[in-house]
Amino acid sequence: MRILLCSYAFAPGTGGIETVSRILAEQFVRLGSTVTVVTSTPGEPDSAEYRVVRRPSWKQLRQLARASDLVFQNNISLQSLLPLLSLRKPVVITHQTWIARVNGRRSWQDYLKLAILPLCHNIAISGAVAAALPVKAPVIGNPFDPGEFQAPREGARGNSLVFLGRLVSDKGCDLALRALSLLKADGICPSLSIIGDGPELPALKALTADLGLTDQVVFLGSLGKGRGKEVARHAIMVIPSRWAEPFGVVALEGLGAGCVLVASSAGGLPEAVGPCGILFENGDAGALAAALRTLLADPALQDRLASKSARHLEQFQPETVANQYLDVFQADLRR
Repeated sequence: MRILLCSYAFAPGTGGIETVSRILAEQFVRLGSTVTVVTSTPGEPDSAEYRVVRRPSWKQLRQLARASDLVFQNNISLQSLLPLLSLRKPVVITHQTWIARVNGRRSWQDYLKLAILPLCHNIAISGAVAAALPVKAPVIGNPFDPGEFQAPREGARGNSLVFLGRLVSDKGCDLALRALSLLKADGICPSLSIIGDGPELPALKALTADLGLTDQVVFLGSLGKGRGKEVARHAIMVIPSRWAEPFGVVALEGLGAGCVLVASSAGGLPEAVGPCGILFENGDAGALAAALRTLLADPALQDRLASKSARHLEQFQPETVANQYLDVFQADLRR
């Protein structure tokens, strides 16, 4: 099968869509397909396994689509979709997030996207995203990188917490710090490693000092390669998103590295957490502190939750996810 994979963001970026697109491109090739990736992200020349075309013109995009059997959009992008609709090529769109602005309102671009959906085959990364779409969309969860995030859980890892993600307000890292302060007032003093970078870094460092947590908190930066090994040093991953996450690959990464999870409960994040963690209400630092208090006081509960992760992660293995996609692609080509 010749697949044109449209991913607005791609390597060398390191976000969720970039990671998922890279994993799927690699797996499609491994399973026998020919893949061309088109992206708006600047970077190095083509991969050895598949071609990468960066910032193509409309004419070049249409030529690439004509040479392909199927167009696959990993998250809908009008920039790469509109030039292709008149070609009558099968188009499959994976919805990685809500079709709305961060505040929940919709722009004219969002309404145009919604109008286009019936012309395409749609996939959702979670049941929560599927329920928000006006068209039928089977659910295929995102894959994670088991090569980077894998570690045996070797006994107790102490009272150690880790946050992994972009340091932006939506990700709620400040809630983790406020929860840590509440625990400290009760004499519970776990350490917290913060892996990530972003515009909130100065404010988070200032908050750490204001709350008297500088002896418990370390900021490690984005790290890049080796993040999985660092995550694996910790017992509990904290995912305190204020925003209703559409899914949450970071949860799979934490589980793959051997952590148990404490995560916010809105959106599709609970589907990524599965039976391997404790959920709390978005934005509630007190509820986060209570969930952490429960886990920190009960190593046996940590072990029970961790024991469920291997089975939960089976459905998110790269080859498993890629085969699900290829089944959808084949069915679309036969229509």
